[in-house]
Amino acid sequence: MAAAAHAPSGSNVQPWSVYVVSGGSLARLKKTVGGRVAGGDSGDEREFANYPPRLRSPYPERMTALGEVLYGWRGVTRGDIAGRARIRAENWNCFGAGTALFCYLDRDMPTPRWADVGIYLQTVMLLLRAEGLHSCTQEVWAEYHRSVAEVIAPPPERMLVCGMSIGFADPAFTPPRIPRAPLSETVTFLD
Repeated sequence: MAAAAHAPSGSNVQPWSVYVVSGGSLARLKKTVGGRVAGGDSGDEREFANYPPRLRSPYPERMTALGEVLYGWRGVTRGDIAGRARIRAENWNCFGAGTALFCYLDRDMPTPRWADVGIYLQTVMLLLRAEGLHSCTQEVWAEYHRSVAEVIAPPPERMLVCGMSIGFADPAFTPPRIPRAPLSETVTFLD
């Protein structure tokens, strides 16, 4: 975490506020949110939009391709609502990881500071890999931000951006390769 603190941010603002949770606190949070999900609670009112109201091509197609690979790999078809919910619920168990990081941002921070948070989180993830750990960022935790706040008690001016599960990968687990857009769709080279 000390090395990640050197991640760049505009004018050195360092807008992230991070809580690392494990042990009994994480167990309590997993149980609370897991119970909410199992009870059919669809979560708290969102504090920010993950996507625009009308997501235009090629973005929905990329999301569909991801779902087909991840759910299909687990034997769950598009129409299997219960199977999809079961796999999605693994998020709130941190995929079995014993440590979670929760990243907050002041509510009044403009869009460029969100980019700073992304740079910081990627730095954390790369440093974790250098230490032999694996991680997974999880925007889905923001769906139950009130339950997370009960454990973390952040100041009211901050909102939860995402969580991150941190642990050792299961060596028997070999996830499928996630499809990526060709560079011709995402990068333009100018000479």
